[in-house]
Amino acid sequence: MNILLLGSGGREHAFAWKMIQSPLCDTLFVAPGNAGTAPIATNVNMSPTDFDAIKIFVIEEKVEMVVVGPEDPLVKGIYDFFLNDDKLSHIPVIGPSKIGAQLEGSKEFAKEFLVKHNIPTAGYDSFTAETVEKGCDFLETLKPPYVLKADGLAAGKGVLIIHDLAEAKEELRNMLVNKKFGAASSKVVIEEFLDGIELSCFVLTDGKNYKILPTAKDYKRIGEGDTGLNTGGMGAVSPVPYVDAVLMEKIETRIVKPTIDGFQKDGIPYKGFVFIGLINVNNEPIVIEYNVRMGDPETEVVIPRLKTDLVELFLAVANEKLDEITLEIDQRSATTVMLVSGGYPEEFEKGKVISGLENISDSIVFHAGTKLNGNEVVTNGGRVLAVTSYGDDFQEAIKKSYQNIEKLHFDKMNFRKDIGNDLL
Repeated sequence: MNILLLGSGGREHAFAWKMIQSPLCDTLFVAPGNAGTAPIATNVNMSPTDFDAIKIFVIEEKVEMVVVGPEDPLVKGIYDFFLNDDKLSHIPVIGPSKIGAQLEGSKEFAKEFLVKHNIPTAGYDSFTAETVEKGCDFLETLKPPYVLKADGLAAGKGVLIIHDLAEAKEELRNMLVNKKFGAASSKVVIEEFLDGIELSCFVLTDGKNYKILPTAKDYKRIGEGDTGLNTGGMGAVSPVPYVDAVLMEKIETRIVKPTIDGFQKDGIPYKGFVFIGLINVNNEPIVIEYNVRMGDPETEVVIPRLKTDLVELFLAVANEKLDEITLEIDQRSATTVMLVSGGYPEEFEKGKVISGLENISDSIVFHAGTKLNGNEVVTNGGRVLAVTSYGDDFQEAIKKSYQNIEKLHFDKMNFRKDIGNDLL
């Protein structure tokens, strides 16, 4: 079958790498793709949110399935766009409906869903520019640190954790009144801070049945020891060593199952990934947030551990037959380390030539922010490459990733040297 994959990051390169291994995949198009997807699929210069262009392309190229990588097209309603078009409605879209995507598109919607379905989450309230002073009063009722979340999409950067009350009030005004994150922070959710260890749980669902994918832990901060600014993710480890069968059972019965049941009770069409950001507080899992797609860089460690045919899984999702598939997981650990542009997550330069890719052995390099410039691969984003490796344990895997990183170079290349250290 001909498949269109939307997106241009490391997550999409990992999907493409896995999907082309399937005998069910004849031609894979990636829009817009990157320098990593170019040799293994057909890149298409098309925006994932240009639905009209996507419609024309899908009809012309006889595309039989659309897989959505990033959140933007989902929040903007690509699932509904296909479903409500006579020429497209027979083509499955792997990703939730517009209302389902609100779990990521609106922090307030997500919190209301969690509370409604008795899924454990932190106490919260939400505020707008009109109620900013009430928000400041609410902050006074909480213990530090204070968690402020932009309600809308802010490219993973809309969450602030602040230790000082006066600073928290100032930032709340900054977000609501001065529109620090633009329209994304026209509403802000203030949450009680939970102290524990974060982890990610990934679920693939057809709306009724579900499969829990391998767990992963990512590293958000730019600096070693989890210091500095938040990023889209600096590395990841799978599985998470401290997640035992007891904790996993709690996650499934208290969080995963009530989430999927909630979709059915609320009449939310949902065929795709649910990425549940959790915090483990004294061995009790609590939901921090939902995302409606796979995480990045977690995809670069979760998908390589998947032995099951990914296209077969997507077809089962489309046909609501996910219960008929057995999920096979590679028992080895996988780790990934992100190589980022100098200056990221603030200002950085693009167009730096990347060298050494041909020298990599015993690791997989997934491209994130790259493009082809003639015959050269150059940087084209903040997060540039993800170096993924397998090992009998995460220490062995991470050692391989770091050994291969030494073979790679681009001007002002930066990466964290402590991925996985907190798990030792």
